[in-house]
Amino acid sequence: MMICKEIDEYITYVRSGKYRVCEEQILLCDFVEKVFREEDIYVDEEQLQRYLGMQKYFPYKLVLWEKFCFALHNCTYRSDGELRFPNLFILVGRGAGKNGYLAFENFCLLTPVNGVMHYDIDMFATSEKQAKATFKDIYEILESNSLYFKNYFKWNLEEITNLRTRSVLRYHTKAPGTKDGGRPGKVDFDEYHAYPDYKLIDVATTGLGKIAHPRKTIITTNGDVRDGPLDKKLADMIDVLHGRLTDNGEIPFICRLGENAEEEVKDEENWYMANPSLQYFPTLLHEMQREYEDYKRDPANNSAFLTKRMNRPKGETEYCVTDWENLVAATHEIDEDALRGHSCVGGIDFAKINDFAAAGILFKEGEKRFWIYHVWVCKKSRDLPSIKYPLKQAEEDGVLTMVKETEIDPRLITGWFAEQGRKYAIEAIAVDNFRYGFLADALKDIGFSPENGKVKLVRPSDLMKAAVTIGYVFSRQLIAWGKSTIMRWFTWNVKARLDSKGNINYEKIEPKSRKTDGFMAFAAAMTLEDKIKARVKIGGRLRTIC
Repeated sequence: MMICKEIDEYITYVRSGKYRVCEEQILLCDFVEKVFREEDIYVDEEQLQRYLGMQKYFPYKLVLWEKFCFALHNCTYRSDGELRFPNLFILVGRGAGKNGYLAFENFCLLTPVNGVMHYDIDMFATSEKQAKATFKDIYEILESNSLYFKNYFKWNLEEITNLRTRSVLRYHTKAPGTKDGGRPGKVDFDEYHAYPDYKLIDVATTGLGKIAHPRKTIITTNGDVRDGPLDKKLADMIDVLHGRLTDNGEIPFICRLGENAEEEVKDEENWYMANPSLQYFPTLLHEMQREYEDYKRDPANNSAFLTKRMNRPKGETEYCVTDWENLVAATHEIDEDALRGHSCVGGIDFAKINDFAAAGILFKEGEKRFWIYHVWVCKKSRDLPSIKYPLKQAEEDGVLTMVKETEIDPRLITGWFAEQGRKYAIEAIAVDNFRYGFLADALKDIGFSPENGKVKLVRPSDLMKAAVTIGYVFSRQLIAWGKSTIMRWFTWNVKARLDSKGNINYEKIEPKSRKTDGFMAFAAAMTLEDKIKARVKIGGRLRTIC
């Protein structure tokens, strides 16, 4: 059936099979054709062409999917003159150009072509940077040709006003403080996935309906907030496409990989399913190819590739901290004499004083990191019979001490730090917040305490932040920790759990036979990395910057 050029062209594209599309796009085409076949609606093609003529002011042209959405959302009317699709929901992969689409749409609706005076538009996001994104696009277009546009608009960094219609565009991160609750003609929500609840959403939309042809546009990728407004909206939109719910005036434009996303993502041709603009942007494709290589090397720290590029979040997932080949690459000799006098930070980890304990100092030279460490093992530990790693070899390598006493004396650990402090400049030491009491007195004896800023009490949130850098260091093979394989064993025993919010938590794979102390001491030290003082050449000699 024939609807209008812009809608028909996109439907033809979806059905052509030239590029792969997701199931939701095929269902959307079926849905649109059914609505036009069964209802008394029409596209105001004269208005649509006047709108599209405004592309001459923009540094880009709308692509097929954008013209399709624009025509349905802004120029499709019922027989009574009301909008058939006043609400538009767009879920597309990062980089598809959704902010560019929204900038064009809002620019158009401010103008007399819309035919509504005082058609104010409120744009919302959870961060100021994101809220300003679309606003800034329009602002820069006006600035680029200010001599022409000053006859039609006035603008500053907070508001853009059309002089003919008196329509105003604003951006917000919270509900606008007006006496009557606001009278917008249109409300936008950018990155809907970031909203944890409906508080702002409900307040922002209560003013709709006071101005003719009220509209709402949602643009988003998927995200890490689960069971929030996006999950509910997405479920409803899927039900609309399958005919289980009435559309209630909303267009569900959804692009994503299928349910078997972890397999589908391996085929680059499937990426078009999540990003309907990909064929137009070769630079974006190359960037995604690079990001995919990062994702393959370290999926825990690069989960945004599936979540935001492919719109398929994985939920809670477990991974190894890094690939085995990266651990092998880290296991090579360190020239400790070359590091003498260099700035470094320390890390300590132990679970029980009658089991294992580990400590180390971390250096950073450019991008490379070096980890010098020591391990103490209590001979009375009940877990020793189940340990398969050859601890004797680590003893011979000089990185492990077997403790004959019933407990590991904290002064063994602080004594090791005191010894290292005679060779290196230890800026601070990180230790688990819940274990500090055991070490407090011994650390103070060597001049380290929270009070003098030389002890950091590590909390889980600190490790979550450090996890991103840890993943980067391993995946780029930027860490060396000596020839002993015990650090390799410690690290391979750790699982990186990606929670539903996208945070990484480090956990033991198995608590008794697979110890993690060496890795956790390293991770603790990584939370202090910013305290390592850089070294630069001054007068031909390397000097530490204080």
